[in-house]
Amino acid sequence: MLLSSFNSHLFHCSFYFLKTKSLMETNKTMRETTINLPETKAEAKEKAPLLNSSKAIAILEPPNRGTKKGIAIGDFVLRLCTIGATLGATVTMGNADAVAPFTTRFLRFEAQFNDIPTFVFFMVANGIVTGYLFLSLPFSTICIVRPLAKAPRILLVIFDTAMTGLTLASASAVASIVYLAHNGNPNTNWLPFCQQFGDFCSSTSGAMVGSLLAGTLFMTIIILSAFALKRN
Repeated sequence: MLLSSFNSHLFHCSFYFLKTKSLMETNKTMRETTINLPETKAEAKEKAPLLNSSKAIAILEPPNRGTKKGIAIGDFVLRLCTIGATLGATVTMGNADAVAPFTTRFLRFEAQFNDIPTFVFFMVANGIVTGYLFLSLPFSTICIVRPLAKAPRILLVIFDTAMTGLTLASASAVASIVYLAHNGNPNTNWLPFCQQFGDFCSSTSGAMVGSLLAGTLFMTIIILSAFALKRN
């Protein structure tokens, strides 16, 4: 009876020991086992190597940004040249004044730009164009800083076209008067008078050339702006 009780107790102890050892081995196996889960997008982004800032900017920028910036710089330079042409034409026409060489003590023959309404229109028109060009410089600067901006460039194209028409209209009107001053018109008995007022005719002719040059520069500016808008 005592031996049977002892064997039963020994059996229970052995069973308990084996069960405890099995649980310990299971826990150890679970600790040593690693579960490889797939990385999330956020973790992959954090582990991704950082790109060089200049290279990243170069990748993000459109390929034609440099071309547009070059066109904008050329636009700004051409506007400065056009300002010089229109301002020179305005000042030259305003200073057009000559006295005939056969002036006597009692008779004075003098030619001024305000004697002919066409020359007055020319000077006013070129003065307006010069003022517009000065006001357009900040918008041209915006196109240099932001080459991809469409609104300022479209605005400049619209007003540039109007100013081109005004410049060429005034230059064409003056060209007809200058031609008559140099050559006259035998059919209507209009005699040339540039031989008597040489300085006056030289000044008006120079102003006309400056205005025609400004019109040519304006057309070049419009072509460049249209080319830049086409590449958007």
